[in-house]
Amino acid sequence: MKKLLKLLERDCTMPRDQLAVAADMTVEEVNAAIDNLEQNKIIRGYQALVDWDQVQPEAVTALIEVNVTPQSEAGYDRIAERIYQYEEVESMYLMSGTYDMTVMISGRTLREVAEFVSNRLSTIEGVTGTATHFILKRYKEQHLAFQKRKNKEERFVFE
Repeated sequence: MKKLLKLLERDCTMPRDQLAVAADMTVEEVNAAIDNLEQNKIIRGYQALVDWDQVQPEAVTALIEVNVTPQSEAGYDRIAERIYQYEEVESMYLMSGTYDMTVMISGRTLREVAEFVSNRLSTIEGVTGTATHFILKRYKEQHLAFQKRKNKEERFVFE
């Protein structure tokens, strides 16, 4: 089952017969397993990984570290729910370390991202601080490299 999930995570468009061979299963077993995984909400959806830099080079993606004061009874969950309901929020995680949460958003411009942080995110009750980091270049995402080396045999030598 885990092997099937990893294959789907890497390429959810792979034909079922190829999935079956790669996962050492029959096509019928693959179909039944995928149906079961979808019904049990283990597979939450299917998504294309788009290299937006080639389509919309002026887009900006930001990783925002957020500090919050946990609320009684609800802890971090109530604040997290308020934040992740914004359409701009693409991903959100509870973290260990210096900041409590990490929020990933995209916008057309730096100003658009800054306005989201200052007008929406920082005004939420319980948010005590933010730090915004802009992604300058993507090298790899979801196991896929965005830029391949020209010569796979190329080696780096350090002295």
